[in-house]
Amino acid sequence: MSRYKIDGNTARRENESQQKKNKKKVSVRNQKKQKPKLNRKFVYSVLAGCIMVTMASTHYLQLKSEMAIQKNRLTSQKLEYSELKADNDAYYSEVLSSVDLETIRKKALDEFGMKHATEDQIKYYTPDGDSYVRQYQEVPEE
Repeated sequence: MSRYKIDGNTARRENESQQKKNKKKVSVRNQKKQKPKLNRKFVYSVLAGCIMVTMASTHYLQLKSEMAIQKNRLTSQKLEYSELKADNDAYYSEVLSSVDLETIRKKALDEFGMKHATEDQIKYYTPDGDSYVRQYQEVPEE
C-alpha cells in the first residue's frame, strides 16, 4: 500500500520505509505530548506544597478545637456566675428581711440612751459634682 506525501504543491509517493519512519516520528511526538517528563524540582515543590497544606489544615483544626473548648468553658462559667448571683441575691433578701429597723431604733433609744439629733446638731454639706460624699476627716464649721 503506497501513500502520498504532500510536499508544498506536489504530491509524491512514499515508499514503505519512509512510511515507517514517519509513523515512528508521529508516535514519538504523541508519546512526548501524552507523558510529560517530571523533573525532581517539580516533584519536590508539589510535595512541599502538600506538606504545607497538611500542616496548615492540622493547625486550623487544632485552633478550632481549642476555640470550641474555650466556648464550652465560658458557657459553664456564665452558668456558674448566674447561679452564684441568684444565691447571693437570695441571701441578701433574707438578711434584709431579717433585720427589723424598728427593733434597732427602740434598742438604741431605750438601752443605749441615744437621742434623735436636734436641728442645731445637723450640718448640711453640698458636694462638688459627686453624687456621694466620703468623709475622711471632720467637716469644717462655718
